[in-house]
Amino acid sequence: MVSESIKNKLVCVVGLGYVGFPLAEAFAQHIRTIGFDIDQQKIESIKKSQPGFDVTSDPQSIKNADFVLICVPTPVTKAKDPDLGAVRSAATTIGQNLKSGTIVVLESTVYPGVTEDIMIPILEKESGMKCGTDFFVGYSPERINPNDDEHTLEKITKIVSGMDENTTDILCDLYGLVTTVYRAPNIKTAEAAKVIENIQRDLNIALMNELSIIFQKMSIDTKAVLNAAETKWNFHKYRPGLVGGHCIPVDPYYLVYKAEELGYHPQVILAGRAINDSMPRHVAQMTIKGLNEAGKVIRNSKVLIMGLTYKEDVPDTRESSVEEIIHELKEFKIDVYGYDPLLPDEVIRKFGVIPLQDPNMKVDVVIIAVAHTLFKKKNIQNIRYLMNTNPVLVDVQGMVNSDEAEKVGMFYLKL
Repeated sequence: MVSESIKNKLVCVVGLGYVGFPLAEAFAQHIRTIGFDIDQQKIESIKKSQPGFDVTSDPQSIKNADFVLICVPTPVTKAKDPDLGAVRSAATTIGQNLKSGTIVVLESTVYPGVTEDIMIPILEKESGMKCGTDFFVGYSPERINPNDDEHTLEKITKIVSGMDENTTDILCDLYGLVTTVYRAPNIKTAEAAKVIENIQRDLNIALMNELSIIFQKMSIDTKAVLNAAETKWNFHKYRPGLVGGHCIPVDPYYLVYKAEELGYHPQVILAGRAINDSMPRHVAQMTIKGLNEAGKVIRNSKVLIMGLTYKEDVPDTRESSVEEIIHELKEFKIDVYGYDPLLPDEVIRKFGVIPLQDPNMKVDVVIIAVAHTLFKKKNIQNIRYLMNTNPVLVDVQGMVNSDEAEKVGMFYLKL
């Protein structure tokens, strides 16, 4: 039973991206809610959509909040070290506008210890108050999956932990307004649970990718092998593919960083990362092999990449593996074109490719990098129309039936 006192409080969600915005929407149905973001352009855009809660870029609005939920990005640097710049900046702004009694909750994916070792000292310094006496903290990691209608916020279980029993009780009441909660014993456990969720997926996909490379050398259909293996009740269903986005390719490095700080060098985690990081180059090499097998001159060949986002049906290009495929192909002086119905031409050009605009232009190779629903609706003839003689199809996602591709004269390759 949710305490009536909770419903009289004010929630402020800091960071209105793909995590913060739906979270604020959900809370706004049950409790007074405001959304804060430093991006004024984003604020104006959200206001036009009439979100059902107040949004602002004025940090003084935080002073009214009883709960402040931090939903900011946690990427890695080029050296693959954690980049906590957004967390530090958010904590600084919140600390400067913190009222007594407020509970500050971090939702971003971090390594164990960030909430207590990094966020608390910043909040104390900027506010001049003492954590545990004047304000309190908690951690409740986000589990938002873009474009996933099955696992929306109200349908998932949310991990919740506060700095003490009372804070955890209050936060369980708060998050209980919008979803089912799981009470973690402490903040570090909650932080660790979040970071390993994506590490587990990363390692399982890495295993599938390594198997696909091995089976390819044996001329065995990887998909057929997996279909057969999946008939066993405890076989876990994963598929080979490119790993991109702002979570799976990033989160493992957070735990690696903390482990190495403590004197332990992770081996399995980094091995999985190395395999998945190598897959764009592997796809590019498959393309070169396909061109060679089809008897085509590699230099100045035309390659069309279908799908440039990091996952299907999401217009998000962060950490897209396609960027590395393009880089590898250009090393061979190949002309690379891009087509993605979810992206405007100016975004496609930022990949260093030419947007496909001439419907009559013919290419030598089509790489299906992302299985958008719009692509799945195309028949094999639609794809064949884009291609000239002796065409090569590199089907990263296994979207096309190989027999159909070969019937229309395509040299077909897949993971």
